[in-house]
Amino acid sequence: MSNPSSLPLAGIVVLDFGQVFQGPYATLLMAKAGADVIKIEPPHGEPLRRRAPPGKSTTFPIAMLNSNKRAITLNLKQERGRALLFAMARRADVLLENFSPGTMDRLGVGWAELSRVNPRLVYASGSGFGLSGPDRDNLAMDLTIQAVSGLISTTGFAGDPPVKAGPAVVDFLAGIHLYAAVTTALFERERTGRGRLVEVAMQESAYATLTSHLEAYWQSGRVPPRTGNRSHARSPLGVYPTSDGYVAINVAVEEHWRHLLTAMDREDLRDDPRFKTNADRVAHIDETDALVGAWTQTLGKMEVFAITQRHRIPCAPVRDVSEVMHDPHMHQRGMLEWIEHDEIGRIVVPTSPLRFHDAARVATTPSPKLGQHNADIYSGWLGLTPEEIAELTESGVI
Repeated sequence: MSNPSSLPLAGIVVLDFGQVFQGPYATLLMAKAGADVIKIEPPHGEPLRRRAPPGKSTTFPIAMLNSNKRAITLNLKQERGRALLFAMARRADVLLENFSPGTMDRLGVGWAELSRVNPRLVYASGSGFGLSGPDRDNLAMDLTIQAVSGLISTTGFAGDPPVKAGPAVVDFLAGIHLYAAVTTALFERERTGRGRLVEVAMQESAYATLTSHLEAYWQSGRVPPRTGNRSHARSPLGVYPTSDGYVAINVAVEEHWRHLLTAMDREDLRDDPRFKTNADRVAHIDETDALVGAWTQTLGKMEVFAITQRHRIPCAPVRDVSEVMHDPHMHQRGMLEWIEHDEIGRIVVPTSPLRFHDAARVATTPSPKLGQHNADIYSGWLGLTPEEIAELTESGVI
């Protein structure tokens, strides 16, 4: 797939064994940065394909995370399949996988083997707990990593059970870190001429998100309780009811509080000892939240948002996925766009949050069907004849 040469990763070829969310998101970012990403799946497809209706190979997550890639099938359990991978690895710049640790090694196509045939190869491995350590082989899913990393323990209301985050936050945190690891290694390769094995553990990618809770523990010596929509350290900070939904308000500095009093037409409370400082408001958090909530619930969420915008108070309406999908700001910036997908119809897909100014934007091409580019890659890139490709297909190698 050709890309404008002004893009940072133009000319970089990525062999993408990513599956589900973590790996495919990392390689989507690479594709949108100009790389030629070849999505490689077993003949039956990666796990997300299995959710597709009969006769189809595309699901919404497949379409969302795999645009601008080419797709081939390859059976690494067969010797000829492994030989084809070696042939591709000799020509590629990056190989990315997020299988269970040791999977590629057991197949004879891990870092040690592939780096011998191509010392310039950057080999990226994503996993739950990393390639080493006592927990290496523990099963990992977004939910279980949310649990073991401490994220779930911080979410929910005091006295209630812990609650997982709604979205698959750790999968995507790890995908972002994988992208960073690959591009950092490619930068190093420009200096040294050699590739490197890089890895990202989902558990480790989540740790920094606990910063505020770790601070609270370090200061007090006690594990901070769950606070729901509140904060241990600031008030008002939370989600407040409106006449038609909710808004989130975060008074981060005293100036915001003074502005909020003006917005609420409650400047008479400016010197009230319950609300005078942040510490006072935290000490009287129920009264503070009741005061703010009594004001917000008299208005619609967009009315509250408009008023707080005028007064420069950090606030946002709480929006559902339908509202976010149709966000005019992200559509105007090109982060979201409508495309026609031949298998699942008209859908909204993301482009990339990474903006490379003065570089051409990569036009979105819909995610490919399973094995859609077998002929392009095996014939056009590796030089196999149509007869050889037909025989490989018949024997289940591709």
